[in-house]
Amino acid sequence: MAKKKKTNQGFFEKFANGATKFTGSSPAFLGAATIVIVWAACGPLFDYSETWQLVINTGTTIITFLMVFLIQKAQNKDSKAIQLKLNELIAANTRASNRMVDIEDLTEDELDQLHKFYVRLSDLAEKEDDIHNSHSIDAAEENTQTKSREKKSIKKDKDGSTPSSKSKT
Repeated sequence: MAKKKKTNQGFFEKFANGATKFTGSSPAFLGAATIVIVWAACGPLFDYSETWQLVINTGTTIITFLMVFLIQKAQNKDSKAIQLKLNELIAANTRASNRMVDIEDLTEDELDQLHKFYVRLSDLAEKEDDIHNSHSIDAAEENTQTKSREKKSIKKDKDGSTPSSKSKT
């Protein structure tokens, strides 16, 4: 599949993508390590003064402050891409519940309620004979109810029927 060229990226988007790629690279790490080594080596020249310490403290604080936002932007973008991919998989699978599409927009309480449903689904799945079966909550409940009715019916038949007695003639 050929990639389309991204033409509608603004300056910040291009800068953020480039900075994210660079800061996660080996050259960036080597550059940062070099800066720290040079700073440490300069300590005796500046008599380990407060100004010498302030230089590294200020530099690392500013870089850390900016990197927090850059990392958050990259994580938001990755998270959105993953959510879209998962939504596509759910939508494409006829056996999957479409209720799961866009659940990331639910409140914390709604997510907790959904989690309870999936715990229940897990409990229902444990009752299955075949571990490879996959169901939505509705299908799992229906299967469990059907199996329960069948078991009760079989038990009733066993308990309710009397062995046929042979007539002695």
